[in-house]
Amino acid sequence: MNKRIVRGGRRARTRSYNDRAMDDTTSAGLSAGPRRPNARGQGERLREEIISAAVKMLGDLADDEALSLRAVARAVSISPTSVYLYFPDRDALVAAAMERCHAEMVQAADGAEAAQQDPALGLRARILAQAAWVQEHPGLYKVMHESKVGMPFKELLFTRTTAAVQRCMDAGVAPPGDAATVALDLRTAVIGMLSLRINEPDLPWPPFPEQADRFLSKLVGLAPLAGETTVSQAK
Repeated sequence: MNKRIVRGGRRARTRSYNDRAMDDTTSAGLSAGPRRPNARGQGERLREEIISAAVKMLGDLADDEALSLRAVARAVSISPTSVYLYFPDRDALVAAAMERCHAEMVQAADGAEAAQQDPALGLRARILAQAAWVQEHPGLYKVMHESKVGMPFKELLFTRTTAAVQRCMDAGVAPPGDAATVALDLRTAVIGMLSLRINEPDLPWPPFPEQADRFLSKLVGLAPLAGETTVSQAK
């Protein structure tokens, strides 16, 4: 991974999408071209389109409070009232968008761990895969961990990490102990480190795999690895 997890000194933008078009206080209807009504049974497709538009905007804004439901409606070419058919307020839409993003990150971490037979390498691969996802989606990660919106689904990643730590303990490659407590310490270190790399990219950051290895050694008790499991995005 480069010393900065955000390529080219990329910084998250916080300018509201309202600045690009009309303000939320505009009383006139939005006009992004007519959209044909969804055929029967396609309501779920429209819901997914709304979430996709919100994900894109949140990734650019890196701030859920700057998100406008009118702007989301405009992006999907529907009226603002149509958004409310699926999401009662902005917080509900933000939560749905972040749940999708979190599921993608968990899937990437699960896949990376599954590719390793050694439990220590598997746990390390989980952490590197998570970092790789964050490198590609820094704005979304900021929203995921800095928003005031409740996101109980984030417990899933903690549960999976706890299981990975337990596998290391069961295999004897990590000292026995309370896997949940160890996983929580590891989660705190990784989330804090990733957030700092986004918010303070000018600090003299070491390559992420090196920092991750120190976390795994000091917090989990894994022995230094003889070889490296590389994640191309995290170099």
